Amino acid sequence: MSDTIEVVVGRVGKPHGIRGELTVDVRSDEPERRFAEGAVLRAAAPRGSAFAHRTLTVTRTRWHQQTLLVTFAELADRNEAESARGVVLHATVGLDETPDDPDEYYDHQLIGLAVHDVDGTLLGEVTGLVHGAQDLLAIRAVDGRPTLVPFVAALVPEVDLAGRRVVVADRPGLVSPLPD
Repeated sequence: MSDTIEVVVGRVGKPHGIRGELTVDVRSDEPERRFAEGAVLRAAAPRGSAFAHRTLTVTRTRWHQQTLLVTFAELADRNEAESARGVVLHATVGLDETPDDPDEYYDHQLIGLAVHDVDGTLLGEVTGLVHGAQDLLAIRAVDGRPTLVPFVAALVPEVDLAGRRVVVADRPGLVSPLPD
């Protein structure tokens, strides 16, 4: 079994300027860590793309307003940068690696954890996360139903990685079914 996992950290947008700089739609809470100078990222080109590079090496980053601009060693000018549009960038993360913020978790740390209510009753198991404006825990309830719980402290007051469990402040219809 491998002691690393691959995670999506961004998607390449349009070129910025003429020297090969690219905008990146960041999909990581730690862009400084994932896009550090020298970082080698796996590049997954969109279907039908002629983009030939399998990896891209970060040589420089900077923020322009709210947008991360990245220069990669393999893309020397605007034309080469244009060919990278839509490429999804992946980083390798050690399974024992943790985010810098103690209140943040990598998806792989949460998947498979038992879900209990505040009284300790087993509700189900975390099967994944849905990322968007509000992160959601995907849970398979004990009766097999798929449910989604907003991953906020009011509803998920405890994450115990060592104990392999999360606590959900359940309400009827959230994880447990609505009463008849």
